[in-house]
Amino acid sequence: MAAPGAGFWSFGSEEGSGDPDNPGPAKAWCQAAQKFTGGISTKLCALLYGDGDKPMETGATKEEPTLRKAACSCNKKPCGCQKEDINYAFLHASDLLPNSEGEAATLSFLQDVVDILLQYLVTNFDRSTKVIDFHYPNELLQEYNWELSDQPQTMEEILLHCRTALKYAIKTGHPRYFNQLSTGLDMVGLAADWLTSTANTNMFTYEIAPVFVLLEYVTLRKMREIVGWPGGAGDGIFSPGGAISNMYAMLIARFKMFPEVKEKGMAAIPRLVAFTSEHSHFSVKKGAAALGIGTDSVILIRCDERGKMIPSDLERRIIEAKQKGFVPFLVSATAGTTVYGAFDPLIAIADICKKYKIWMHVDGAWGGGLLMSRKHRWKLNGVERANSVTWNPHKMMGVPLQCSALLVREEGLMQSCNQMHASYLFQQDKHYDLSYDTGDKALQCGRHVDVFKLWLMWRAKGTIGFEAHIDKCLELAEYLYNKIKNREGFEMVFDGKPQHTNVCFWYVPPSLRIMEDNEERMNRLSKVAPVIKARMMECGSTMVSYQPLGDKVNFFRMVISNPAAAHQDIDFLIEEIERLGQDL
Repeated sequence: MAAPGAGFWSFGSEEGSGDPDNPGPAKAWCQAAQKFTGGISTKLCALLYGDGDKPMETGATKEEPTLRKAACSCNKKPCGCQKEDINYAFLHASDLLPNSEGEAATLSFLQDVVDILLQYLVTNFDRSTKVIDFHYPNELLQEYNWELSDQPQTMEEILLHCRTALKYAIKTGHPRYFNQLSTGLDMVGLAADWLTSTANTNMFTYEIAPVFVLLEYVTLRKMREIVGWPGGAGDGIFSPGGAISNMYAMLIARFKMFPEVKEKGMAAIPRLVAFTSEHSHFSVKKGAAALGIGTDSVILIRCDERGKMIPSDLERRIIEAKQKGFVPFLVSATAGTTVYGAFDPLIAIADICKKYKIWMHVDGAWGGGLLMSRKHRWKLNGVERANSVTWNPHKMMGVPLQCSALLVREEGLMQSCNQMHASYLFQQDKHYDLSYDTGDKALQCGRHVDVFKLWLMWRAKGTIGFEAHIDKCLELAEYLYNKIKNREGFEMVFDGKPQHTNVCFWYVPPSLRIMEDNEERMNRLSKVAPVIKARMMECGSTMVSYQPLGDKVNFFRMVISNPAAAHQDIDFLIEEIERLGQDL
């Protein structure tokens, strides 16, 4: 028996033969129905196939299949070429390139995809549109047929899937999207991403990615120069994200101290311990777990009230670890913590690392972008003394995801640590400089081209363009802080101007303002931010994150990295929180 929502013939029986010359009854009738106009053909096909197979929102009217003139690849303006009609209702992926007759259909299909993308881009920056069209997971699962089938769908259906995916996508470029550290949508970066997907190559050797490998070399050298290493000397690589970059640092630091671990494993070396602040990113522990070092071997160092690591506690814990027979091998300082946006005192930490001969890593995934600003780079003073640095341009610099760099001061160390001499890729008798075959120093074999987005944006903006963006975002954060620090109903999580664009605060509804500061008030206050966030998402007006931290109950963590954000969006956020939370 057909499932609920199935048409006259179920999907399985209609498509079961798989014979294109002998289509099932539903497909045959649907093909015949294409001769009708006025939307009748679409309605007949929907009836025949059933609502369950329609990749569109409930209640929406499916567009009538339209005849499109094939696109042309000639350079004449205006074009006078004869163009055939293309009907996507009968077009499948097998009709596109590399089909020998697929050029016209491919150009038309991709132009329609671009039209969908451009329409989405325009709404992305429109303040009158929603940031999110929120549906609960079970609603989306029930509303659409997401299942994969044995038989191909038409390109008309594929275009509908594209529209549906973007309909429910979060508009991360929207001026009122503040939910994550990575926000905004740069047009040059987007163009670069389209180009790299079109090139569809791998970063492991110069022979298959000559331009991209050279751009990675040039860009990493420039980033090391900005860190402060003379002449940009050293090494580095673009990785799939800050967590992997931090794990690379841990891997290389371990190899530097005990190179035998590469062949003999952890059993051949003493018990290692790493140190990081209690406000550091969870990826430090995750890297320790992945590398067999163990999360218990990551010692958390106390922070002050602003979230900065306390150097005296670091030194005390290093001495304790050595007295227990452990071997300290890495200190991971943070430049821009995830929640508070704090910058650890890098100079003092560097002095301690030098004293005890420990590898110093700086996780600047979030704060590294401030190196581009003459006004704010002082917050990373001492970073030039680090042995390695993580820097995520896809965060503060607005490069489309993903774009994370791991920079290493000692050249050649990364290669020695990771190389496996795969002879089918890294032949030693190639006719060009083998130093540009970078794949053997990476953990990955297949590696995406992430550098071109950053490089092209850098060429388009210049360093001064990135600087202006970063300065603007920090100015907006200070504007928010000044607006709410003395505003009724708002309480700051810590005193003082934000160090980064992180502004942490509680919204206290009228019902809690007269309560004594006791456990009951804290319990009730802990529920305020989650409810306001849920209401935000359900009405789609804005998005901002919240979390507890230590003994502090749920509070809002506002971060600004979106180049589209302006003062009016900060004002809107404040008023929206008040509107959504006043009855709690």
